[in-house]
Amino acid sequence: MDLFDFMREKNSKSESPLASRMRPTTLEEVVGQEHIIGKDKMLYRAIKADKLGSVIFYGPPGTGKTTMAKVIANSTKSEFKQINATVAGKKDMEAVVEEAKNTMAMYGRRTILFIDEIHRFNKGQQDYLLPFVEDGTIILIGATTENPYFEVNGALISRSIVFELKPLSQDNIKTLLLRAVNDVEKGMGAYHAALDEEALEFLSDISGGDARSALNAIELAVLTTEPSEDGVIHITLDVASECIQKRAIKYDKGGDNHYDTISAFIKSMRGSDPDAAVYYLARMLSAGEDVKFIARRIMICASEDVGNADPMAMVVAASAATEVERVGMPESQIILSQAATYVACAPKSNAACNAIFAANDAVRNVAIKGVPVHLQDAHYGGSAKLGHGIGYKYAHDYPNHYVEQQYLPDELVGTKFYEPTENGYEKTIREHMDFLHNN
Repeated sequence: MDLFDFMREKNSKSESPLASRMRPTTLEEVVGQEHIIGKDKMLYRAIKADKLGSVIFYGPPGTGKTTMAKVIANSTKSEFKQINATVAGKKDMEAVVEEAKNTMAMYGRRTILFIDEIHRFNKGQQDYLLPFVEDGTIILIGATTENPYFEVNGALISRSIVFELKPLSQDNIKTLLLRAVNDVEKGMGAYHAALDEEALEFLSDISGGDARSALNAIELAVLTTEPSEDGVIHITLDVASECIQKRAIKYDKGGDNHYDTISAFIKSMRGSDPDAAVYYLARMLSAGEDVKFIARRIMICASEDVGNADPMAMVVAASAATEVERVGMPESQIILSQAATYVACAPKSNAACNAIFAANDAVRNVAIKGVPVHLQDAHYGGSAKLGHGIGYKYAHDYPNHYVEQQYLPDELVGTKFYEPTENGYEKTIREHMDFLHNN
């Protein structure tokens, strides 16, 4: 490399975005993802030993998929090639494969091919790679934000190990932000910026585990904020919220405001006010609340407050909980809105909730001798000698598939735990039970 090339590379690095400059080059610099690159984990050992096989990194934006690929590039003696599936075509892959064959033949070195956004390749493009992954011509590293089991060729999946990267924790993001502000060589240290505690808390929370989003915000904050009289660029909460285009809502996920808001959300659904429910939903989402937490609360409300008045409420809530995990934000807000408004508008009954609480009280406070003999298990030799199961009436042998007999223990005969209301489908349940008992 001559002086001109050296200066061009140096200038290129200094002009690149902060998130790119701060990207780790060694495993020791990586923050987060300890579940796959902890020192006792297989991936860590494989990278350190330079014995990596084909892998696919799957996770949300900003969690370190490209970072992991760059760390591998800096740790291996193999040739490292990178293409992006959004712009690359079959010719690009053919060129990489041809070069990989030559490198192996001439120097005995393997070639690692990193394909970013691999889910963007169509089936034919993915199929092209298969024989070269199979025979070891290339070692594939794929990165995708989509579930690879849905979007990547099954044959490639079977020849790779899938590693799921999780959103970074709030503490992880704080570490990266402080490192970026203070690092003189690669970060913003030369600007003499100071990140207020409130701003640090806000950015690490609102970024939702996306390191790139947090670093882009702090870079913008430093570059667009004038130094104070003390010569320091103070990144306050107001500056931080403006740079990430999110209003700093008073919402501490570990404090009273968190519990107040989720309480208002649940009570609005229980109180059949869909407008209030969707407002508190929006407030929680704007503050970076975990969509899985919100989905769990909707499921609980669907059972506790709607119950059998509309059994579909539980189906809708459970489906929403599954979907938000697969889809992610921002689309998950639509799914949660549908579930929350459905539960809010559904007829209400807490009869099922009251039933289990009453039954729990009976279990705690009423001593019983045992299950009625005719209900006891009769599916083993000798049960008849003990009298177990004798006298049991099989409901399906009777009209309406119902026959009156004792099911509760003797001590609880006549006790009512479940009392269907007149609301929604529970009215049908009540009418059906009355019909059975009166015919």
